Amino acid sequence: MPLPDPRAVPNIDLTGKVVLVTGATGGLGEAIVHACARAGATVVLHGRVVRKLEALYDAIKRDGGAEPMILPLDLLNVGAPEFHAASTALQNQLGALDALVHTAAFLGSLGPLEHQSFDRWLEVMRVNVVAAMGLTRAMLPALARSRDASVTFTLDTRGLAPRAYWGAYGASKAALHALAVTAADEWEQRGELRVNAIVPGAIRSPLRMLTHPGEDKSAMPTPANIVPLYLHVIAEQPKQESGVCIDAPAWLAGVPAISSLLPAQATRSPLSHAAADAPGPSGGSSPGRE
Repeated sequence: MPLPDPRAVPNIDLTGKVVLVTGATGGLGEAIVHACARAGATVVLHGRVVRKLEALYDAIKRDGGAEPMILPLDLLNVGAPEFHAASTALQNQLGALDALVHTAAFLGSLGPLEHQSFDRWLEVMRVNVVAAMGLTRAMLPALARSRDASVTFTLDTRGLAPRAYWGAYGASKAALHALAVTAADEWEQRGELRVNAIVPGAIRSPLRMLTHPGEDKSAMPTPANIVPLYLHVIAEQPKQESGVCIDAPAWLAGVPAISSLLPAQATRSPLSHAAADAPGPSGGSSPGRE
């Protein structure tokens, strides 16, 4: 199935679906949340600031959407127990999870490596990568209860093509890309679960304001302009077309925008093609700290 036409208004029916969006009060996350709610989904709103989540909850209700669920978690300060408690609460209240969309991100600071804080690097990695892995892992039982579940990672050009001064943010987004590739490879044969990644590119968002404060953003796409890509991978994409990375600027420009997350067969992990008992590189047990 081809990608949706960027000039057309998406006509997606998500009635009965449950969609969890991290960073739901951010520019991109909020646009995705509103689009999913308008399409009939029950949205699970993740964020750090409760008053912002409550305001978003109220806005969805005013617009006639299904009653959302609020998931207040500070990704910097929670761990596996909190993620698993969130998964249990979601299953108890809503039954299953049909889509998990990662948009939460922490910029940290930009500048030369020698001017960057070690502790800030740990914070950025924890929010942008470790929390994404922890929440995804915890939500797998809820995703397994759906007949057509998806996980979508939001990547960044500075992770795919690192540049000077992007420090922890660029490194963390490169690691998030590796996490998306790992999940796509591991889940390729799981018929009920799809995984994809989307690169939004330069859009008018709060994060872009932080990284490019003096830039003229009037001609840039808005978060709403790329929401159809997220709706597509949530609702329309068949399993055999999953495991891809979609470049939103290329899609908007009308040029080929899809690349595979799956590594070439010759370089695939032996665990991904029926050699689950293959030894590690040393031929022995997993290395650890002695």
